[in-house]
Amino acid sequence: MQINEQVGRRLRRLREERQLSLSELARRSGIGKATISELEAGQRNPTLETLYALTTALGVPLSTVLADPPADPHGLSHGTPADPLGAASASGEAVTAVLTERHEDAEAVTEVFRIRITAGAVQHSGPHLPGTEEHLYVLRGTARVGDPDAPATAGPGEYAHWSSQGPHLYAAPQGDVEGVLFVRYPVADAPPG
Repeated sequence: MQINEQVGRRLRRLREERQLSLSELARRSGIGKATISELEAGQRNPTLETLYALTTALGVPLSTVLADPPADPHGLSHGTPADPLGAASASGEAVTAVLTERHEDAEAVTEVFRIRITAGAVQHSGPHLPGTEEHLYVLRGTARVGDPDAPATAGPGEYAHWSSQGPHLYAAPQGDVEGVLFVRYPVADAPPG
């Protein structure tokens, strides 16, 4: 099964579990009903921005549609030995993200992505679920990330973090950026602390 078919199957399952019509999910996500229908049928390749809009409207982390739930008793899911990075990836205006690992416990879901930010491009991302934070470790290039009004700059070997429960951006003003992105979604019923 192709990745777009797997993503479509997962999107449909999530929408139906929440008893949402295509029209209601379209309204909540800002994504057209026809686009959602084509995605669910596996007839369209989803962009990173579209997937984030849909998963936020569905109240789940992005990795929920990119990978099957963890089978590991410790809450880890990752690629196979033959494909250590997994096949779960998505691309947007400026960012290509490959899901390498997902950890889930009683407090949070943490996703680990290997990302590339394309030189000269800027990607504006809408708000994610409440309490979501992102942490980027830059391997190559210089990234501008985070709050659009006050983005952080990080170069090779440097680290930036920001709240992604509001609008945020990714940019590579001086050449491609390679990095490792951690996205942490708190579980709504997790104890404080």
